[in-house]
Amino acid sequence: MSPPGSAGPEERGAPVVVGYDGSPDAGSAVAWAARTALALGARLRVVHAVGLLEHAGLGATTVVDGDAARAIAISEGMDQLDVEWCVVDGDPCTALLRMAGSPEGVALLVVGSRGASAHPSSLLGSTSLELAEHAPVPLTIVPWAHGSV
Repeated sequence: MSPPGSAGPEERGAPVVVGYDGSPDAGSAVAWAARTALALGARLRVVHAVGLLEHAGLGATTVVDGDAARAIAISEGMDQLDVEWCVVDGDPCTALLRMAGSPEGVALLVVGSRGASAHPSSLLGSTSLELAEHAPVPLTIVPWAHGSV
């Protein structure tokens, strides 16, 4: 049971959804999303998309698990019960757009400005750029703040 004046997970509205690929930009995005979810009284859903190449063992060699993302969210003040780690099939943009269109809805999508495979000179990665063009819900693109995560 929730304390008076606070909503339990089942009573809360749509979650804040953040994409996570293990990159520094994604870590900054999780921290920002966690602070925002706290301010909104919302849950935080951390999403990692796994494409066909990763499933076949031909994609990224770095294993991304939810422990680092959960640790970032908890360090920002989130209750561990309000942080959900979600691995979904597909490319990151399609996976996040699918989440945004779910019946439950999404209060806000959050991504880092560039992912793990981005070129150092680019301001925005392909996922953040495509989401900016197609997101049906509010979107925040968080730049990596050196030393913040």
